[in-house]
Amino acid sequence: MDSHRQHLSRGFNWLGGATIIAKTIDFSTILLVLLFLTKEQVGVASLVVSIGMIIEAFDGLGTADALVQAPSISRLQLDTLFWFIVGAALVVAALTLLMAPWIAAIYGTAGMAAYFLAIAAKQPLVAAAVIPLAVMNRNLQFERIAVVNVCATFGAAMTRLGLAVAGAGAWALVAGYTASGLFLLLGASLASPFKPTLRFQMPAITALVRFGIRAGTSNIIEQVFKNIDYLLIGWFYGPAPLAIYRVAFDVAMEPAMAIGTLVNRTALPVFAKIAAMKEQLSQALIWSVGRIATLVAPLMVALILIANPLMALLHDRQGHSYAAAALPLKLLAGAALLRVASQILYPLMMGTGRPGSAARLSAATLVLLTAGIVAAGFSFPEETGIVAVSAVWLGVYPLLIIWGMRHLRIHWDIRAANFLQVFVAPALGVCALAGIVETGRLFIANGDLTIQVGLVLAATALTYAGLILHARYHPSTPAM
Repeated sequence: MDSHRQHLSRGFNWLGGATIIAKTIDFSTILLVLLFLTKEQVGVASLVVSIGMIIEAFDGLGTADALVQAPSISRLQLDTLFWFIVGAALVVAALTLLMAPWIAAIYGTAGMAAYFLAIAAKQPLVAAAVIPLAVMNRNLQFERIAVVNVCATFGAAMTRLGLAVAGAGAWALVAGYTASGLFLLLGASLASPFKPTLRFQMPAITALVRFGIRAGTSNIIEQVFKNIDYLLIGWFYGPAPLAIYRVAFDVAMEPAMAIGTLVNRTALPVFAKIAAMKEQLSQALIWSVGRIATLVAPLMVALILIANPLMALLHDRQGHSYAAAALPLKLLAGAALLRVASQILYPLMMGTGRPGSAARLSAATLVLLTAGIVAAGFSFPEETGIVAVSAVWLGVYPLLIIWGMRHLRIHWDIRAANFLQVFVAPALGVCALAGIVETGRLFIANGDLTIQVGLVLAATALTYAGLILHARYHPSTPAM
């Protein structure tokens, strides 16, 4: 178990460090980009990128997960899979261009179809990177994956920022999204060179594709429910309200989901290796949940405390404030903590050969979220609509966590009480964070928004420092 825990710890440390760097780059550049775009431009780009992320979920058809969990892989299978994945991506790209005018007509936004040229261009780029990334993940080469992710994020962020400063408008966000695929392919090719030979034997990958389709179905559903709120808000309320919601959602959800992605990437190959060892699997899962709580809980509480001053300081190109995003940000921060906690079920199900269960969980989440957002869209006007949608997110995840705990109890005999110990330190950290901030506010002028932001950031840094020290002197606690 110690060796598996070491792999988990090493993966969390490397990929976690890369995630922090990447999200810091992303967050800071996005805030700068917003200064050069109108809310309408941000809204239109958000719609296009959201649709692009759903389209991108079809790349590879889940075969990356199949590669990671397979007991052995031959060179023939890798070559065949490469051409299969790239060929499928080219088909998806062509269909994207065909659908673009229809999508633009649905939303009634002039010029929207042209942005899908960039979405189509990204598909073969991401597809060509699937094999190198899967091989690195399979071999637990977390260090290389971390470097690739940081470099790809930096390249995309600089592309996005440069285009925004140059006055490219919505193209800055759309082209930045596409550029991430290019830089990901370049980084993966350098870190794990793979030169496919010209051979293709479909029978060699039939089992992998069969597993991949089941895993890919879960991923596609996952991407639909991740972006369904953007699509529906854009349809119900238009680009400008969508921009306000997008800012709140990105600030709240993106850091948490980055950690969720980190958990999935690190835990999946480890869970796959110990799938038959029930006790070790249980310990690895509990350890991973503790790490999630330690990393996410203080950050989400900090976002709740910082929401009002931060959103009041943020403006678009026309000088209009994003203050209306403060309340949605608070609701979404609470939802983000629950969401990332529930996501550990996906690598557990994939790693133990249950892709069908993962697909059903994704489908249930999609149905609940879509029904809630549609109800909010028909029931609430533009002024309160994005608040209602944010509340839907907060209401969905307690139900999913209850289902997840039942699933863990039935299949692995893991109960809620098993997780209590790993929640103690994060809970104390959160209480300390809130106490520091509220005490500090008694002595600081509430009118100075910049000082309020600085206070919360300083308290958050102290909280994480305390959690690091606690983990150092209590080795059984998930380390930072």
